[in-house]
Amino acid sequence: LITIGINEKEQAMMTMLATITSPSSTLKSTTTGYLKLHHKFSVSVSQFRHRRRRIHQTLVFAAASNTSNLVEEFDPEIPVERALTPPSSWYTDYQFHRCELDRVFYGGWQVVGYSDQIKANRDFFTGRLGEVEFVVCRDDEGKIRAFHNVCSHHASILASGSGRKSCFFCPYHGWTYSLNGSLVKATRMTGIENFALNEMGLKPLRVAVWGPFVLLKVTQDKSKKEEDIESDGSVVASEWLGSSVGRLSEGGVDSTFSFICRREYTIDCNWKVFCDNYLDGGYHVPYAHKGLMSGLDLETYSTTLFERVSIQECGGGGSKAGEEEDGFDRLGSQALYAFVYPNFMINRYGPWMDTNLVIPLGPRKCKVVFDYFLDPSLKDDEAFIRRSLEESKRVQMEDVVLCENVQRGLESPAYDKGRYALVEKPMHHFHSYDKSLQQLQGFLSGLVAEEKLEKLEFRDG
Repeated sequence: LITIGINEKEQAMMTMLATITSPSSTLKSTTTGYLKLHHKFSVSVSQFRHRRRRIHQTLVFAAASNTSNLVEEFDPEIPVERALTPPSSWYTDYQFHRCELDRVFYGGWQVVGYSDQIKANRDFFTGRLGEVEFVVCRDDEGKIRAFHNVCSHHASILASGSGRKSCFFCPYHGWTYSLNGSLVKATRMTGIENFALNEMGLKPLRVAVWGPFVLLKVTQDKSKKEEDIESDGSVVASEWLGSSVGRLSEGGVDSTFSFICRREYTIDCNWKVFCDNYLDGGYHVPYAHKGLMSGLDLETYSTTLFERVSIQECGGGGSKAGEEEDGFDRLGSQALYAFVYPNFMINRYGPWMDTNLVIPLGPRKCKVVFDYFLDPSLKDDEAFIRRSLEESKRVQMEDVVLCENVQRGLESPAYDKGRYALVEKPMHHFHSYDKSLQQLQGFLSGLVAEEKLEKLEFRDG
């Protein structure tokens, strides 16, 4: 596709243009050669740019057509009993990944942290979602705020990690922002015309808190004013969790917990592979998690589907409802596993709650962030905590092997689509829910039909 519409004259021009930048060429000979070539072919710079723009449009058109075709390869209306899984290209194609970021991750509420990270005034934490760098803080008045973590001057990242700050100071040129996002100091800007300090503040993001969770929305609601950027948690919960809010509250998900620790895993697989593994209705547990299997009664496994949420529940399988012979009981009498579309998992069992946040790092790589919370009555039981975390880590490392093997298989020419088992209804629900991708399909179809390409930006290949 790169050479579509390029004739031999223009190829020669591009070769000569590349030569201009070569250290081994002298400016005089290169300039003379270029002018002779320019005169010989009578191709103006503006004509060359016009030709390049047409190539650019052709590439965008081809990418849009391809992605639209990929979306259409899965029909969410076909029931699980007759459905084929999405094609392997959903897990490997770069353009599909790009569209997922724009239409799935940037459009809805995303969990990015927990409320204890910003418990006191001036606390902050940072993160990245796709290409969006963000910072969340509690300002001097106690208001929770979130911003793009990018300096308005020359785009340097402002803050990193987490902690406490009285302001955001750019390490590149010293511009300084208050915790409410306003620019309070712009160094060495004297004499610059039409420079308004109050127009160069940090770009805000919508933020909300529900239970222990901090949520962001990248795409702004045009009806929202900047002062309304912190959203009501109960309203957001209704939008984020739908009718499952009551069931999750009953399960103690929004209870008071003590935060214990965070662990992160970088996995060589598409983010959906990890989600699929979580959503197979316990199918893989007897074969891949022998230790976990001993603590669960899979005969009691049940699934409840909501709008954006699926909840899997299972009773304890050991003696005395999950308790092992030495009295160690990590899972308790009932385990609840809630998946919140598109990439957040809540695991509530015994005195524990842990969450899994899956962050896409590309079509073939993701990061999974585990946050562990414990009933406050056990926060000082170091032996119980240590053994519980060891058990959890063992299960996660078993899942890492499974997911990376699946990704390798998806990239093999031997596989395109598979079938669902009936226990995999949560996975089918995940694949079928994607209204954002359905909207994307309509958008791309219109793009291809009308060739509205002028305003699109084609990035990263």
